[in-house]
Amino acid sequence: MAGHHHPHDHHGHQSAAEPDEAAMAELLDLDGEVLHSYLTEVTTWAHDLIGDGPSRRILDIGSGTGTGTLALLERFAHAHAIAVDLSPRLLSRLKDKARSLGMAGRTHVVQADLNTPWPFIETVDLAWASMSLHHMADPDRALSEILAVLRPGGLLFVAELGSFPRFLADDIGIGKPGLEERLHAAIAERRAAELPHLGTDWGLCLSKAGFTIEAERYFSIDLAPPLPASTPRYAQAFLARLRSHFDGLLTADDVATLDTIIESDGPDGVLQRNDLTVRAARRVWVARRRGRCQKLASGPRSRA
Repeated sequence: MAGHHHPHDHHGHQSAAEPDEAAMAELLDLDGEVLHSYLTEVTTWAHDLIGDGPSRRILDIGSGTGTGTLALLERFAHAHAIAVDLSPRLLSRLKDKARSLGMAGRTHVVQADLNTPWPFIETVDLAWASMSLHHMADPDRALSEILAVLRPGGLLFVAELGSFPRFLADDIGIGKPGLEERLHAAIAERRAAELPHLGTDWGLCLSKAGFTIEAERYFSIDLAPPLPASTPRYAQAFLARLRSHFDGLLTADDVATLDTIIESDGPDGVLQRNDLTVRAARRVWVARRRGRCQKLASGPRSRA
């Protein structure tokens, strides 16, 4: 991604301060583990639209620890991927994961700040921008860079937040709405100031940049028990990241409740709770670089 590590977005992974990167790397990996079903669904959809080929090249824009990179390489068995991120630490973790999965020979990493002129990248067939465009200082310029590297007829997948993850029951905390809703409401104004492109209609931006919108889907994520084993650690890491930026935004009661949820080893702590769920949403646009006419590999154009 492009130069942002923010408390509210576990996918912001381009320019965190060094001490924060280890925690961010863990959070990104936990996100991939817990939301594995979503990632499987969206990459399967990508394969259904594109098909497979002997020399497909993939670009992951703001790759972080490589959740998207490796999922796409698993889905496209003959593909090679270029993963671009600002953080050497996260790219090193990506390379370690690729090596452990036997994908090292199919994975190339590029350390770059995508808010500056992009490095030379050979033409690719598929570009993947998951939770990255809203972090760009100038998304229109970034889309122009993607357009330039994508072959005519190639596809760009843009995945963005539909809603931030929620984990807690609605009745936790004193008052209504519940604690977690108050957490997100408290930070909404700060989030809007720090990330002015969050919530952008990317379909309009893609069309303006010279892409043709092929499809758009809304993925609603609603996980109930039995949850993935790493869900408590994911919830703890996410809530702790929120907590670190809430000074002055919450009542003393809410702060005390949140600290107990994050830190306690007892039944009220997130690691031991039996009432966790995972609720989130993603919106995905598929856009084609205009050029030689091509048909989707399978399935109708979809809007949801």
